[in-house]
Amino acid sequence: MLGRLRELIRENVGPIDTDLALQASMAGLIEAAATRYAVDPGARWTPGEPLRLLFVGYAGSRNTGADVRVEEMVRQFRHLLGDDLAELSILTIDPARTRNYFRTVRQLTLPPVFPKYLFDAVHQQHGVIACEGSMFKSKFANALTTLMIGGLGLAAAENKVAVAYGGEAGRMDPSVEAMVRRYCRDALVIPRNVESEQILGRLGVTTRPGTDTAWTYEVDPAIGRATLERLGWDGRAPVLSVCPINPFWWPVKPDLLKGAGWALAGAFEREHYRSVYFHSSSAEIRRSQDRYLSALAGGVNAFVERTGAFVVVVGMEMLDRYAAEALEPKLHRRAPLLVSDDHDHDVMVSVLRNSSYVLSSRYHALVCSM
Repeated sequence: MLGRLRELIRENVGPIDTDLALQASMAGLIEAAATRYAVDPGARWTPGEPLRLLFVGYAGSRNTGADVRVEEMVRQFRHLLGDDLAELSILTIDPARTRNYFRTVRQLTLPPVFPKYLFDAVHQQHGVIACEGSMFKSKFANALTTLMIGGLGLAAAENKVAVAYGGEAGRMDPSVEAMVRRYCRDALVIPRNVESEQILGRLGVTTRPGTDTAWTYEVDPAIGRATLERLGWDGRAPVLSVCPINPFWWPVKPDLLKGAGWALAGAFEREHYRSVYFHSSSAEIRRSQDRYLSALAGGVNAFVERTGAFVVVVGMEMLDRYAAEALEPKLHRRAPLLVSDDHDHDVMVSVLRNSSYVLSSRYHALVCSM
């Protein structure tokens, strides 16, 4: 039935590209902000008052790397400005999942359809700090990049601080690339690698060399040792943390018909991401994921036989639970799971830093282990 409905819509009104609609809405509101600025510039900083900064990123998904990055940014800004002169806010997609994070920072709930909310929120700030790692990419979700562009573009349109900190640029769809070229040219981007500098430079965006802020995040090593002991570690065996993902079910894309099926009948639960956004799904994707996990397990099993290592299967993001739970049965010896939906970022990072070895498909698992 759902498939037939999809065909009828495409036959009569054409394909529904919600990504493009979101981009068009965001672009229109950035243009509107530039027009509004002439008569209503919004919040303006004056010497002696706290600087109001809005962190725009991926908080609320229990993504350890994304959360640790921002925790470290908050520490750095408070160190530079002083507690009395920093009034910080952050967007979160799920305040229940960030309740004990980003202390002293005001948390603002970001709605799934965010352009108008962002238009209003930035108007009340002195500046925007875009803080997502995968900042200018179409690999994961165009909506996320649209959010980054929107925050920077709105701030720049109102002549406010517009800084993207520690992020990365990669391949972008043409419509997204055009938005970066038009709306981020008056922002300052401090990317985490040279390749990102080069990509953004070709688009006319001002950059300065930088790195990922998770590098300098500090955590008590005793937290990780205690956690490993609770999971069954004897305190002597080398620890191998294995961090699987599903690299094949990206990008996340909006699908209104799947969204209706999910809301009405609970369909597409496995690939549902949030709201009307869904992971890519097919038989070939499932086969590719199984081959990846089998190869990963084969390497781990051989390593454990040789070294006697204690294995922990780590899910750095809540979404990685699927991959972690699918990997564990392929291991010859039972391995405990440590997933970020059940453990906060301090536990996750401290376990990684107590590991003798880390085998990871997650960038931030490697960064946080050092």
